[in-house]
Amino acid sequence: MLPSRYFTELTQPEIAGQLKQNPLVILPCGSTEQHGPHLPTGTDTFAANAISHAVAEQMDALVLPPASLGVTPMHMPFEGTITLCPETFIRVVMETCVSTANHGAKYLLILNWHEGNVPSLAIAAEALHREHAVSVITVQACYVAEELYGPSCNGLTHGGEIEALAVLAHRPDLVHLDRIDYSSDHMTGHKMDKLRRTRTFQPVLTDIRSIAPTGWFGSPQHATVEKGRLMVANIADKIACEAREIFRQLDAVQGGTGEIKQLRQVG
Repeated sequence: MLPSRYFTELTQPEIAGQLKQNPLVILPCGSTEQHGPHLPTGTDTFAANAISHAVAEQMDALVLPPASLGVTPMHMPFEGTITLCPETFIRVVMETCVSTANHGAKYLLILNWHEGNVPSLAIAAEALHREHAVSVITVQACYVAEELYGPSCNGLTHGGEIEALAVLAHRPDLVHLDRIDYSSDHMTGHKMDKLRRTRTFQPVLTDIRSIAPTGWFGSPQHATVEKGRLMVANIADKIACEAREIFRQLDAVQGGTGEIKQLRQVG
C-alpha cells in the first residue's frame, strides 16, 4: 500500500513499483487567479488536486504535481492573478506528462477545473497521444461539479458555493466566509456565463468584469466542510466510474495494452 498518492511525496522505488503495477497517472490542472475576498487565488488548483486524489484512491493511480498556473488573462485586472500564455501552458503540460511516460506511464487522466485551460489542454492531449502513444482522457471536473451540484448551489459561479466547497474539502483554513460582502449581480453573471458556455458560439470576453464587476459572484454562505467533502467524493465517484469505462473502450478500438483491466476500485 502506497503511503501517498501524490507523486512528490513518494520515493523513486515507490513510483517505479506503482507504475509497473498500474501505469495510470492523473494530472490536476488549475490556475492562480483572484476569487474575491473569501477564497484563495489557488482555488482552482485546490479543487483539481482534491478531486484528483480522491479519483486516484479509487483507480489506484498516482497524482502528478499540479499545473497550478493556467491560462487566465481574463482575471488580470485584479491583483493575485498569474497567467501563462497558451503556448507556455501547453509546454508545461506536455513536458510533465512526457517525463512520466518515459518512466512507464501509459494512461493519463487530465483533470481540469479552470475553463481557460480547455483549448490548450485539447492541443496537449492530442500531441501526447499521437506523439508519445499515451492513452489520454481529459475531464472538465468543474463541469462535472456543475452537473451534479449546479441545481443545489446556484450554478457554477466564480467564487460561489461550488468553489467554496471544493476548497473547504481540502484546505478549510483558507476559506473566509465571513468576508463575503459584495457579490456581483447574479442575474448578469449567470447570463454571461450561459453565453460563453454554449457548444455553438464562444464569445471572447475582455475580462472577468464583463461577468462580475467585483470579480466574483455567487452565494457561498451555506458552504460547510462536510458538504465540501461529500461533493468531492461524489464528483470523484462519477469521474472514476466513467474514466474506467472510457479507457477500456479506447483500448478496444486503439489497440491498447489491455493493462487498463488493472484499474480497480480500491478500498
